[in-house]
Amino acid sequence: MTLPKCAELWLPAYIRDRTRNILHPRPPAKRLWVAITDHYEPFGGGVSAQVAASRVAAWQERWPVIAANAPRDADGRQPRYTFFYPQEDYEAGTIDALAEMSRTGTTDVEVHIHHDKDTAAGFTEKISTFCSRLHNDHGLLHHHEGRVVFGFIHGNWALDNSLPGGRRCGVTGELQLLRDLGCYADFTMPSFPSPSQSRIINKIYWTTGDPSKPRGFDHGIEATVGGGVQGDLLMITGPTGLHYKERLTPWLEAGEIAIHAEPIRYRVKRWLSLAPRLGDDIFLKLFAHGAREDNAEILLGTASKPGTLGPMFQWIHEAAQQHNLELHWASAFEMFKAVDNLIQPKKTGP
Repeated sequence: MTLPKCAELWLPAYIRDRTRNILHPRPPAKRLWVAITDHYEPFGGGVSAQVAASRVAAWQERWPVIAANAPRDADGRQPRYTFFYPQEDYEAGTIDALAEMSRTGTTDVEVHIHHDKDTAAGFTEKISTFCSRLHNDHGLLHHHEGRVVFGFIHGNWALDNSLPGGRRCGVTGELQLLRDLGCYADFTMPSFPSPSQSRIINKIYWTTGDPSKPRGFDHGIEATVGGGVQGDLLMITGPTGLHYKERLTPWLEAGEIAIHAEPIRYRVKRWLSLAPRLGDDIFLKLFAHGAREDNAEILLGTASKPGTLGPMFQWIHEAAQQHNLELHWASAFEMFKAVDNLIQPKKTGP
């Protein structure tokens, strides 16, 4: 079995966690939260505004039908889908279209960025200006504890200057900057086969790394029920492990849904086994690059061929029923709120 070099970072943790769960099985979970976090890049590949608009239009046309036909969750709600939109590709008309979709309650918009050789001051200005535009001009983002907040995914997986040589970022101490700017949680990980992959997998955790050094997310404290804030930035990670179905050698499972990683029933089973757990709750964060035509066709389908999102929602719903799990479809922010409700210390007394 040949695995990429980045597996040296997470494979020991994967083996340790799997061994612990076999020797000391956890009691059955009670709730399942599912969020899809899309690195949504309509202008990806340097395409024209016309092509970008057609990519958005595909989601405007097909997503509402998929959501409406999907099984409802325990609250009677349709699935949610969160677009993490790149700061560097801001275009008012494109954001307006996404904002209009979000008003249906089945989509949301959060923050994504691709940058290189940046500085702390430059990064701060980019994110603060972008968030201001999203909120003030388009009615997007959310409030939490009296301020506008945002979820975050780093482009090129280069969170906190984590690629060799500081490529595709440049900002050491980025986690602390994100915290101070109002980031409620980071959703970048897992990132393998990128060398930026964190050493901590299948956990919701607080980063505790040295802000003067890159890769602060390699060090952290696992979030616990009632444990409160225990570090700089909350990391909500996706399922990370090995996938054996219909393969001679294992495949790396990261919760991606794409043309090269189509959802199947077996993967749903693996996701539930690997996904982070907090108390009685499983938190399944999936990701996609759904603007690209090849991925969009697989996810959304075409006029003549159904996509894979519809069956995936059905399989997740059936798996939840099989395991007696109360299912909750969630946006990225709604997933954070569920986590936050668990980790905040419970008030006692009058």
